[in-house]
Order: sequence, then structure tokens, then C-alpha cells
Amino acid sequence: MVAIFLAASALDSARETLETFGWNLQLFLSQVISFVIVAWLLRKFAYKPVLAVLEKRRQQIAEAQLNAEKIKQQLAEAEQRHAEILSKANAQAQKMIDEARDSAAHVAERKQQEAIAAAEQIVAKAREASAIEHERVMTELKRELGRLVVDTTAKVTGKVLTSDDQRRLQEEASRQIAS
Repeated sequence: MVAIFLAASALDSARETLETFGWNLQLFLSQVISFVIVAWLLRKFAYKPVLAVLEKRRQQIAEAQLNAEKIKQQLAEAEQRHAEILSKANAQAQKMIDEARDSAAHVAERKQQEAIAAAEQIVAKAREASAIEHERVMTELKRELGRLVVDTTAKVTGKVLTSDDQRRLQEEASRQIAS
């Protein structure tokens, strides 16, 4: 019984509170129905299109992220290829430089050998020319000396020497000079 009394008392107190605030059941039901209709209309014509737009945006963002990852990967691959190409080019350039140095060293060595050979030829020709000139001068000197000996002997002896005497004196002078 106490429970019924408490329930009746709570019901009376709720009725008084509702009357104090001007609550009307008919007005309340009409507002609930209006709210349900507005909520249904918003869900159908506003909420679903907004959700569709948000889903479309989410998909675009996901695609953009995938594309960004692909682009990053392609960029990394391109940088790697660039580094490989640059490395190969540097290796080829170094090889060419080394070949050029080797070739230049070979050419320089060959030119040096040619210059040495040319210098040796010049020295040999100069020695040969010197020997020929020396022989010519010696022959001339012998002739001149023989003539001087003949002239001197002729003056000292006071007689005219014959051709045989002149030749004999020249030969003796030449022999003495040669030894």
C-alpha cells in the first residue's frame, strides 16, 4: 500500500509540475510527431547526402595518399636510377681519363724515344762530319807540313830538290806526324 501511496503521490507531484510549466499532452504529441518528421526529412535529404559527400571525400583522400605513396616510390626509384647513371658516368669518365693518361704517357714515351733517336743520329752525323773534317784537315796539314819541310830543306841545303826528294821528305814528315 505504501507503494501505491508513493506512486500516487509521485504522480500528483508530476501533474502539478507539468501544470506549473504549462505542459499540454496534445501539444507535446504534435511536437514529437513534428520532430520525427523533421528528423526523417533531414536524414533523407540532408544527412545521407552529407554522408555521401564525406565518403566521397574520404575515398579521394585515400586515393591521394596512395598516389602520394606511389609518387614517393617513383621518386625514390628515379633518384636511385639517377645515382646509378651518375655513378656509371663517373666510372666511364674516370676510365676515359685513365686511358687518356696512359695514351699521353705512351705518346710522350714514344716522342721521347724518337727525340733520343734523332739526337743520336745528329750526334752520329756530327761525329762523322767531325771525323771527315779532321781527316781533311790532317791531310791538308800533312801536305802543308810536307811542303814546309821541302821548302825548309831546300833553303837549308841551298839546292833545288827534285820531285823524288820532295816526295821522300813529305812521306817521312807524314810518317812522323802519324806516329
